[in-house]
Amino acid sequence: MVACRAEPVRTCIGCRSRAPSSDLLRIVVDSGELLPDARRRMRGRGAHVHPDRTCVDLAERRKAFPRALRVSGPLELGQVRRYLERLPMGQKFG
Repeated sequence: MVACRAEPVRTCIGCRSRAPSSDLLRIVVDSGELLPDARRRMRGRGAHVHPDRTCVDLAERRKAFPRALRVSGPLELGQVRRYLERLPMGQKFG
């Protein structure tokens, strides 16, 4: 019998609901710009959000990105928004 490994659960910083990490998009910051980390391989602190424009907008409005990533100042969301536009609906990433 093979033991099943439990998947980590993370909280979406937009809607504040908990979900398996495979259902969430990891976001990292580099030089004041937020970058999507779909493969979860980039260095540094990460914040998790549903790959949905609504959750990203909610996180931005709540100023959750700087708080979760422990950085100060305004953060640019351009690359995250472009990534979400290219992502087909219902498709898993990573």
